[in-house]
Amino acid sequence: MDSSPLGPVPQMSDAQALLQRAEAQWQLRSFNDTNSAGDLSASDTIALVHNFQVHQIELEMQNEELRTTQEKLAVSRQRYIDLYELAPVGYCSVSQAGLLVQSNQTLANLLGVARDDLLNWPFANFVSRQDLEVWHQLRLRLIQSGARQAGELRLRQGLHLGPMGGDGHLVWVHLAVTQTIDETGKQRLQIAVSDISTLKVAAVKLQLADNVFDNTREGITVTDAQGTMIEVNQAFSRITGYSREEALGQNPRILKSGRQDTSFYTEMWLNLTDQGHWSGEIWNRRKSGEVYAQLLTISAIRDPSGVTQQYVALFSDISVIKEHQNRLEHIAHFDALTNLPNRVLLADRLQQAMAQAQRRGLQLAVVYLDLDGFKQVNDSHGHEVGDELLIALSNAMKDTMREGDTLARMGGDEFVAVLIDLQNISSCLPMLDRLLGAAASSVRLGELSLRCSASLGVTFYAQDQDIDADQLLRQADQAMYQAKVAGKNRYHIFDAAHDNTVRGHHESLERIRLALAQGELLLHYQPKVNMRTGQVLGAEALIRWQHPEKGLLAPAEFLPVIEDHPLAVDVGEWVIDTTLTQMACWQAGGLKLQQVSVNVGARQLQQGDFVRRLKSILANHPQVNPANLQIEVLETSALSDMVQVSQVIEDCARIGVMFALDDFGTGYSSLTYLKRLRVSLLKIDQSFVRDMLDDPDDLAILEGVIGLAAAFKRQVIAEGVETVAHGTALSHLGCELAQGYGIARPMPGAEMPAWAASWLPDAAWSKA
Repeated sequence: MDSSPLGPVPQMSDAQALLQRAEAQWQLRSFNDTNSAGDLSASDTIALVHNFQVHQIELEMQNEELRTTQEKLAVSRQRYIDLYELAPVGYCSVSQAGLLVQSNQTLANLLGVARDDLLNWPFANFVSRQDLEVWHQLRLRLIQSGARQAGELRLRQGLHLGPMGGDGHLVWVHLAVTQTIDETGKQRLQIAVSDISTLKVAAVKLQLADNVFDNTREGITVTDAQGTMIEVNQAFSRITGYSREEALGQNPRILKSGRQDTSFYTEMWLNLTDQGHWSGEIWNRRKSGEVYAQLLTISAIRDPSGVTQQYVALFSDISVIKEHQNRLEHIAHFDALTNLPNRVLLADRLQQAMAQAQRRGLQLAVVYLDLDGFKQVNDSHGHEVGDELLIALSNAMKDTMREGDTLARMGGDEFVAVLIDLQNISSCLPMLDRLLGAAASSVRLGELSLRCSASLGVTFYAQDQDIDADQLLRQADQAMYQAKVAGKNRYHIFDAAHDNTVRGHHESLERIRLALAQGELLLHYQPKVNMRTGQVLGAEALIRWQHPEKGLLAPAEFLPVIEDHPLAVDVGEWVIDTTLTQMACWQAGGLKLQQVSVNVGARQLQQGDFVRRLKSILANHPQVNPANLQIEVLETSALSDMVQVSQVIEDCARIGVMFALDDFGTGYSSLTYLKRLRVSLLKIDQSFVRDMLDDPDDLAILEGVIGLAAAFKRQVIAEGVETVAHGTALSHLGCELAQGYGIARPMPGAEMPAWAASWLPDAAWSKA
């Protein structure tokens, strides 16, 4: 290639030819001069030879200089070629017709085409279709002005791409275009092409980062290594109230609320130093002085040597979340009507009070309180008046109590008081009198003057025998019943040694042991169904006593006698074995149920070898799949030894046997306990279902339990469905599984197949 956009390339042959012509002319002139002079003398000949030799030396010197010049020219030419061909910028020449007539290797590489293949291709063929107008406008400005033009556009790679084809792979370039005249006098475009793809990507990333920084809802603060703020975003100003100008140059401690102590910040900086980041919740203060909660993450930005250069803090205002969390916690722990602690919070406070009584060597009293005559107020004046009366009496009773004591509402018109730090039984008697007086005080509601009274049952802790919180509540409840029987508006103290109120109508332990041995115990089965689909899912095994003299006895009439006795384990294992036998009979007859449940008491569940003995019973019934057996445990018994019960549930799950939490909502568990127990089903206690149509509190509890079940991904079933209306209301709340008299009463196992074949759900349930 003889020329380039950088000018003509130097040649070496011209000087050599000139030298050869000069030497020939000199030799010819010398020969002519000699001939014209005639014969030369010896001296002339010698002079002539000498001159010729001198001339030869001069010619050799000139030849040497020429060779040196040629070598320098060769080096210069190679440098020129390298500079042009391998320049970091692509160069090309484009004819008036728009065709490529010259190109360096850099441009060929950029376009992905061999350099020789580029020639005579229209330059526009390599311009992205979207940028053709940019190229045409650039050429037009150049032609009109004659001045150098520059612009950015995208070039396509590959010769196979025609002007109407797809763009394929594109590369962003910067074009610098000038107009020149070639050796033939025609105009050419000289184009310098710079690859700016990397710059474009970086610019996009930088723009994205800027957009994120400016538009994110989270506040962002950038400080130097000393903690001075060097940049903040708009969200920082929106959240804190400080403008960018006010914040820059300041230390983030201007936001400090004072709620965190020195140790909090010491730990934060230790994490930043050791781990390079810290995350957590913190309370800060806005410019207005308002204290608010932040969710804050701080990261250290370090150079390659590990030295911290800046800190970046990302935070969000979680005040609304905190407020919502506090409301939820309040709802979970306080009664919605009276704002007194509910069952959950009562359980926690009672446990703490019992532990405190043991540490201090003092006593506490548990008082179960039921209002006398409240039902008549509700019936006569309506629920709204009843609610106002409950609120007034709750406030009056609470005002009689000391700091540290607890008054909780159990539901309806039932309350429990926990009186702590008692020296002896007699020290609480004045408090009981004050409670009775407050409950019997006259309440003025508009034109109405209403008055109730209360029956109180009292028990004390500690006692001679080990006792848990649930047993204390049961004792107080039983004593309250005695107070009502004795005439109401009084208190009755539970006597752990001599009070026979619990066992007045029960048989002795030996008689129940005899009933088990003689086959007087039997099981009835109450179906469990899906009210919407009409599917019979299973049944619950319920124990009965076919007493020779008293007839068929319900479990409440004999099970409490053996509740804390080893006989309870024998009866419980008999129930499981008998249920598995019945399940095998049903399967043989064609009735296949998903699960049949049995109730297991606390004593049986807490046996150290419970799982081993269960496996042994299952092994005696190989035709029954363990997954078809479900164990129901009361909420209170499951929580008495959380670690042990949780392990039993896990071990049973490994063999396929799942658990259900029975009477859910009547115990004293917390959400943490529910999370830790791997139960598959929650059973809503029938007391809430029975009154849900009339009692807003029970309806609210139902909604809460169903919501909890959904939140913890548990199935939920309601027991006590007595009417079509109950089932319809439950379906609307999202509870489709149910059992109760409105579906079927408990029946002998032999009757289950015929009932299951004929049962149909109410039409209202399938539409709910």
